[in-house]
Amino acid sequence: MILVLGGTSDSLQICERLNKRQQAYLVSVTSAYGKELCLPYTDQVQLGKMNEHEMKSFLLENHIETVIDATHPYAIEVSQIAQKVTQALNVTYKRYERPSLLEEMSYSKLHVVSSLEEACELVASLGERIFLATGSKHLAFFKERLGHKMLFARVLPTSQVLGECEALGFQADHLIAMKGPFSEDMNRAFFSATLSDVVLTKESGKEGGFIEKVEAAKALDIPIVVIKRPCFNYRCVFHHLDELIESL
Repeated sequence: MILVLGGTSDSLQICERLNKRQQAYLVSVTSAYGKELCLPYTDQVQLGKMNEHEMKSFLLENHIETVIDATHPYAIEVSQIAQKVTQALNVTYKRYERPSLLEEMSYSKLHVVSSLEEACELVASLGERIFLATGSKHLAFFKERLGHKMLFARVLPTSQVLGECEALGFQADHLIAMKGPFSEDMNRAFFSATLSDVVLTKESGKEGGFIEKVEAAKALDIPIVVIKRPCFNYRCVFHHLDELIESL
């Protein structure tokens, strides 16, 4: 039995490939929205975060022989737990890491930072109107550090996320509730409509519409600050889906 640690578009592609091969698998996600996205592919979905003890029990109870880690590039905590547990149980661990596109980008106003703190410090120096294209996970942090600025956040259109945004004090005209990825034209329209001085985003790869965000900022001649992926030493990593599937 295979366990796919999901919650990303990558994991859905993996599910599709496994279905074609008629391989038995389960999917683990941490949000109701993530589960909803998985259901067209399989009804074998485990919802909820797992700590080390819970993941170990889950692998044993479900006779998991291989774990495919297709979590978000920034979800390091889950990957750390998965690597530790699979090693302890002698379960095969395979990481799918979407390719980075940073080196392919050529734009003089693209700035790369290593942390949320560094990102806040830099964007604060680059303008008053900041477009947050980072998702909702760290909005509380940005609100605390950048509350004196004009913030515009693009988030998933779910009641839970919108409720969290409202609790943080985001007003309706400072929120864009839509599911990406977005084209260059749409990004340019969002950045223009909000009169944004600077864009803050993550190194989300092709699947996250990273190129389109950079190109939109470039077209408008506004700076874009990119929080690069955390450094993590994966035990076994694949950057191409075909190679991952063939290894099973």
